[in-house]
Amino acid sequence: MTFTDQLARATRQNQSLLCVGLDPEPSKFPGAWAGDASRIFDFCAAIVDATKDLVCAFKPQIAYFAAHRAEDQLERLMAHMKAVAPDVPVILDAKRGDIGSTAEQYAREAFVRYQADAVTLSPFMGRDTIDPFLAYADKGVILLCRTSNPGGNDWQMQRLADVPGQPRLFEHLAHLAQTEWNATGQIGLVVGATFPAEIARVREIAPTLPLLIPGVGAQGGDAEATVRAGLTAQGTIVVNSSRAVLYASRGEDFAEAARRVAMATRDQLDAARA
Repeated sequence: MTFTDQLARATRQNQSLLCVGLDPEPSKFPGAWAGDASRIFDFCAAIVDATKDLVCAFKPQIAYFAAHRAEDQLERLMAHMKAVAPDVPVILDAKRGDIGSTAEQYAREAFVRYQADAVTLSPFMGRDTIDPFLAYADKGVILLCRTSNPGGNDWQMQRLADVPGQPRLFEHLAHLAQTEWNATGQIGLVVGATFPAEIARVREIAPTLPLLIPGVGAQGGDAEATVRAGLTAQGTIVVNSSRAVLYASRGEDFAEAARRVAMATRDQLDAARA
């Protein structure tokens, strides 16, 4: 089963457009776990167990594990998600962006070591950046396109004078991702919820690609505007929320609180879809 097949099934089974991002910060852990990096797996596994029937995907961010020498805990977490939520795809948020043999190793890291179903990539260096990942035929590749950070304007909103019609960089990337780069049907795009007009523009250019949309929740993105702009009959969206879910409570009820917030967000997205 391909990543896009997995995503469609999880979206349908859990009636959900919500992705829970797993960005563990030990300083924010509850109670006696606070500041203890050895509890990263325990914390994230509790969140997964509490929300696995409410999401269409999980998205662990690799830096939060690597910074605490917790790659082994990430491996355990990936195995745990496969065991308890086998129908929910896992997107490894790595934002890799290199070429040649280095990109081959990054692809092996994501898809062999961590067993991810998809990975985020920065395509700044061009098509060469993604080819080694596309060699894994059942996996997804999600390219940064119009990101939610203000600094994205520095490059993504600039017009390309040498391309017919002078599209902005993010528009040209969306076109390439929908057409010549996507012969195998493995590509999706990252578009920030803080820019609903750009979500709509990306959807216009790339009508069938799955869109991973961060920025709802703590970053202030509007859930209803996000769904209106990005979701169509042809193209699904994966709306990520991390901090709002993970740190809904600093008490012993943190997993139950995370479930409540995830359910409310899932229902809000579903209402917007209706």
